[in-house]
Amino acid sequence: MKHVTLALVATLLTAPAAFAQMNHSSMDHSNMHMTDTQMENAVHAKAIVNSIADGSANVSHEPIPEIGWPAMTMDLSLAPDAQMMGDVAAGDSVILMLIKGDDGMYMIGAIMPE
Repeated sequence: MKHVTLALVATLLTAPAAFAQMNHSSMDHSNMHMTDTQMENAVHAKAIVNSIADGSANVSHEPIPEIGWPAMTMDLSLAPDAQMMGDVAAGDSVILMLIKGDDGMYMIGAIMPE
């Protein structure tokens, strides 16, 4: 039990460093129609796309410590002018840019293949 606890603590302590190292420098934010506040509060997460439908995507994302979300599979709404930065299909590993809507809910502002 002691080893499991130690491994869990080590994993939790290294997760923020892994997110800080994500390279989203190739993500062009200049064409995105978002408010300054949305851009400032945007968070990025690694995910697998399970499906994409009109107005939403089902994804399995890694933990997102900036907003307190554990790893999970969920449906996320696509922003009205969400950017698909390359070809994205079910099963692809991607980087999501999540923005907070006026209703306080996060939605996908951009998806970029990893």
